[in-house]
Amino acid sequence: MQAENLLFLTGKLAEKSLNKVLAEVQRNPKVAPFKYRVQQIGVSVAALMTPDLIAHRLKESGDADKVILPGLCLGDISPLAAQYGVPVERGPADLKDLPQYFGQIGTKPDLSQYSVQIFVEIVDAPYLSVDAIVKKAQQYQAQGANVIDLGCLPAVAFPHLPDAVKALKALNFKVSVDSLSTEDLLAAGHAGADYLLSLTEASLWIASEVAATPILIPAKPHHLPSLYRAIEGCLKLDKPFIADAILDPIHFGLANSIVRYQKLRKKYPDIQIMMGIGNLTELTDADTTGINALLFGMISELNINAVLATSVSPHAVNAIAEADLARRVMYAAKQDDRLPRGYSNGLLGLHDRRPFTYTADEIKDIASMVKDPSFRIQVSENGLHIYNRDGLYQASDPFALYPKLKVDDDASHAFYLGVELARAQIAWQLNKRYVQDQALDWGVNALPQQTAKTAHRETVIKARKNAAKKT
Repeated sequence: MQAENLLFLTGKLAEKSLNKVLAEVQRNPKVAPFKYRVQQIGVSVAALMTPDLIAHRLKESGDADKVILPGLCLGDISPLAAQYGVPVERGPADLKDLPQYFGQIGTKPDLSQYSVQIFVEIVDAPYLSVDAIVKKAQQYQAQGANVIDLGCLPAVAFPHLPDAVKALKALNFKVSVDSLSTEDLLAAGHAGADYLLSLTEASLWIASEVAATPILIPAKPHHLPSLYRAIEGCLKLDKPFIADAILDPIHFGLANSIVRYQKLRKKYPDIQIMMGIGNLTELTDADTTGINALLFGMISELNINAVLATSVSPHAVNAIAEADLARRVMYAAKQDDRLPRGYSNGLLGLHDRRPFTYTADEIKDIASMVKDPSFRIQVSENGLHIYNRDGLYQASDPFALYPKLKVDDDASHAFYLGVELARAQIAWQLNKRYVQDQALDWGVNALPQQTAKTAHRETVIKARKNAAKKT
């Protein structure tokens, strides 16, 4: 098999480091053999490279089988592939990630599959109009919900429940209704609800009146025998059902409730089981990313088929999206018989596995090559580093750096540096990855790139170019 011939394009400051990293990668026996050539195209940093500039400065790719651009090169790169006649792709944003990049070629984790259905409860449904219910359902569906659950409230009238069910069904939503009221459950079932929460052995007769699939719970809290009797009743009727042993919050029976799920699965290895996870995500003052990861790990081990999730507390605002990613990661890891590592960074909100890719000495070496006035910012274990041709400065507090930057008369530049140094400080404090001109990566909780930020970045890049021309 002939070794692939790769052409890496880079800027002046990264050329030396890129050659060093590529040489190390090439010596790795686990990486498929490849040849490479590094071409520096006459810009200082990768962020200044654009497809148009590359096309102008590099007319052809020579004998390369593939061209690799810096990950920070923005814009449409498809014209470059047409110009060179070979594939063109972006590498990682940080060249220190090239070893991982090579390790993932052709083996990118497939997170398109999952085995757990997510029911998401609209807890205040009785107080919402039908239109408001539909709008919230669409929001939850976009985050990963498979079934929209309309939560009924004790002693609160819900006269438009049938209309809400019909409106959702008209839009092809799967719908469940959660109520303690027999009247609500029957009305929902007759309106076309797909699932009814939650029936006990005492109310199981409702399942014979409507086509909806019942979600079964114990008649008394923590009482598995009553749940078993309800299960046996459905099995005798040959009625599809889902059983829920009820997950309790911390200090109110959490450990015992997990044991109940284990007992339920052991007794009935083939039935459908649901776990309601809101008692942990909503009632624990901790980041829900980690809670969801742990819960879905147990859900995967116990072969639980559905979860009932909520997104009510402000700290659980993205709990549904987190659950969606967690179920996909755990499914993929289980299929591969692997630990759930290396599949996604989406649940690593606060910290990164490799936050500091450059040492202070490496940053000092890069800074010594800078010949222009534009500031570069990097982060190491030692703190924040900012440098240009006039010097390299290091601190852990951006305010300690400001007097040395001499941007008092340049409001736009000062604003830009303030934003970037604040990001760098947060990254350093939390052990997160920082890349200049890139928003911090908060995993699944990250906001989309803001247009205003992009426009300001382009303005700053233009200013850098003009400043460089004058020197």
